[in-house]
Amino acid sequence: MKVADLQMNSKIHPVDPGQIRKQQGQGTDVNPAAKHPSFGDVLRTQLQSGTEVRFSAHAIDRIQQRSVALTIDELSRLSNGMKQVQDKGSQNSLILVGETAFVVSVKNNTVVTAVDKADTANRVFTNIDSVAIV
Repeated sequence: MKVADLQMNSKIHPVDPGQIRKQQGQGTDVNPAAKHPSFGDVLRTQLQSGTEVRFSAHAIDRIQQRSVALTIDELSRLSNGMKQVQDKGSQNSLILVGETAFVVSVKNNTVVTAVDKADTANRVFTNIDSVAIV
């Protein structure tokens, strides 16, 4: 599923590489077997609520490719983690939310990439100055 397939009421403007544009169409669950909302549903809800956390095109691709299930609660925890590291003066951070690791650009309030538990084995995260576990 591509981001363009998500049915939303407004455009997404990522800060980092690539542009994501939403077009009217049918939304599809990223992980239909999951018993919680799809990433598209969560993203749509957060866009409507005015959250400041953004997702780069790369992050959205990784979330979809890895079938990362992101609930509204987890997105709220990610947002809180982003605020915490921002308050500490961080620029680029690794935020652990449940079993998912998010690399974020704090100054841009942008998730750069996401890695689930299965993909974190033997990984090295570079260019970060802090870690938050939320």
